[in-house]
Amino acid sequence: MLTLTVPWWEIVVRTVVVYVVVLAMLRLAGKRELGQMTPFDLVVILVISNAVQNAMVGSDTSLLGGVIAAATLTAVNIAVGRFGRRIPLFQHVLAGEPRLLLRDGQLLLGNLAKEDITPDEVAMAAREHGVEDLADLSAAILEPDGSISIIEKRGERVRRTRRRFRQFKR
Repeated sequence: MLTLTVPWWEIVVRTVVVYVVVLAMLRLAGKRELGQMTPFDLVVILVISNAVQNAMVGSDTSLLGGVIAAATLTAVNIAVGRFGRRIPLFQHVLAGEPRLLLRDGQLLLGNLAKEDITPDEVAMAAREHGVEDLADLSAAILEPDGSISIIEKRGERVRRTRRRFRQFKR
């Protein structure tokens, strides 16, 4: 139960590599709110977690091997979070940049397509802030955390949708 069949350092290296690869794949997949995940998105995440388990621990099925992998994932996640906040280039690569979705009441269809966002989603974000007509907006911006900031024309007041995580793309 506590005897490793694979050296501990190999489990650490394998786990770090898997973490980086999965993070890169999810980052490339785009922004998707966890609350808006489709059943297909959830299935992909569950299957990925099952597929990478053996890649992390190899042939080791011991309790200690699982604990080492879990501790490594936690440590790498904490490190990525800290470096991501302190190093601008790292933050840009991990989180991305805000993207303008609407300017002066006009949807920017190219930007919507790049982010896989429909006009209805922008309209929904506007309605969440009591704005019925997109023509009444100065701008709508997709933030790196997945929320959509709404800037009304009258008074140029900024409103933001509740925080969302739009990291998974359909």
